[in-house]
Amino acid sequence: MANEEILLEVNNLKKYFPIKGGVFGRVVGNVKAVDGVSFYVNKGETVGLVGESGCGKTTTGKVVLRLEEATEGEILFEGRNVLELGREEMRSLRREMQIIFQDPYSSLNPRMTVGNIIGEALEIHGLARGKAKEKKVKELLEVVGLTAHHMRRYPHEFSGGQRQRIGVARALAVDPKLIVCDEPVSALDVSIQAQVINLMEDLQKEFDLTYLFIAHDLSVVKHISDRIAVMYLGKIVELADKAALFKKPIHPYTQALLSAIPIPDPAIKREKIILKGDVPSPVNPPSGCRFHTRCPYVMDICKTEEPEFVDWGDRHFAACHLEEGAPEREVL
Repeated sequence: MANEEILLEVNNLKKYFPIKGGVFGRVVGNVKAVDGVSFYVNKGETVGLVGESGCGKTTTGKVVLRLEEATEGEILFEGRNVLELGREEMRSLRREMQIIFQDPYSSLNPRMTVGNIIGEALEIHGLARGKAKEKKVKELLEVVGLTAHHMRRYPHEFSGGQRQRIGVARALAVDPKLIVCDEPVSALDVSIQAQVINLMEDLQKEFDLTYLFIAHDLSVVKHISDRIAVMYLGKIVELADKAALFKKPIHPYTQALLSAIPIPDPAIKREKIILKGDVPSPVNPPSGCRFHTRCPYVMDICKTEEPEFVDWGDRHFAACHLEEGAPEREVL
């Protein structure tokens, strides 16, 4: 992918968690949380990563930032392989790559004031101290919709939406290029979700940010993303521009997800696709296509051969054996 606009490129990324058993604690198996994921994110772009709970999307985000160590694969950030960097190199790179966590309460130290929480990164990276740090913290609080006097307070004194704004300010403190957003609005009320999403869009324009936006709410992902990747059981099964994905999804799993999105107009009826069975275990995933145990269009080849992740046209990628993709279903 030789493109100077690419900020992050992930190739065949795998993350296995060992399962130990027996008296001697030997490895008896692996949880294949991420199993061969590849995608890229352009500068200034938002790529949404969606899927059911347990599909591996949060683990993918953590491995990209090396909060979890990869089992195999390649992560290129501005052309540098993140997995090959030493401790000091990785420490300096963390200025460029930040994360906003799902739970705005547990991700903030309850013993520290908001000013110290946001200012901590400034001191660690040698960006500001003393009066300069205090000034920067006040500016960051105002940028995210809070005020300077909030810096003396503790996390428990804020609402969920305000705490998430503090989390956003902390991520912005070191002037990052990439922010991994790990379901940043899923713990918030719907009205507050909209405020935080709008804030993130404004900040992206103002600071030229790039987002990897992890979520399971497709309506939120549709609003903020430029492209969307759909994950199922540790693999990306479809990746496309959001307009193309919502208009004509190719993979049967994507179609099922989109059919479940509520329509605000009661006069419009949409046929819901009800998937049978449960998500298989990532310890022992099905052979062939991992979705074949629940797919309404399953064929014999799906049970034995894993479909290739290929371009179906206009950079709309999908991994499906159906010659023309799943039967066409337009999603408004």
